[in-house]
Amino acid sequence: MTPEEVFLKLVHGVADRDFAVLPELYAEQTDVRHPMNPYGDHPLLSKAALAEHFGVTGPRVTEVVRFQPANLRVHQTADPEVIVAEFEYAGTVVATDEPFSVPAIFVLRVRDGLIVESRDYIDHLAMIRARGQVEELISHLREPATAPAAS
Repeated sequence: MTPEEVFLKLVHGVADRDFAVLPELYAEQTDVRHPMNPYGDHPLLSKAALAEHFGVTGPRVTEVVRFQPANLRVHQTADPEVIVAEFEYAGTVVATDEPFSVPAIFVLRVRDGLIVESRDYIDHLAMIRARGQVEELISHLREPATAPAAS
């Protein structure tokens, strides 16, 4: 699969809640990051970590919102393994039918048909609002930061 085909399988798989299949789009060792996540960027470095991520996070999201990718634009780069994809997840809040939109940009490196690296820049605040979790985020932000463990 080309990088664009892998990207399309990924975003449609997330929207279709196909969480068991999504880890198969990734290499055994990968590097997936969400640099804009207000809860902190916790790199996902293996297919197993992604399986856990999709298995836990995916159902928590889709029980309160439904969405599909929209306004997809995929940009090729000078590196044939790398694409930049602009899109949004457009959907509705299950409880209220209120519409929402979450803009995103993914920078993917796909090698031999598998994602080996991804930087997912998502408007996490828009998704947090849609999921009704603003108060949870505020509580998290008020918690004292923990110092990294000494090496």
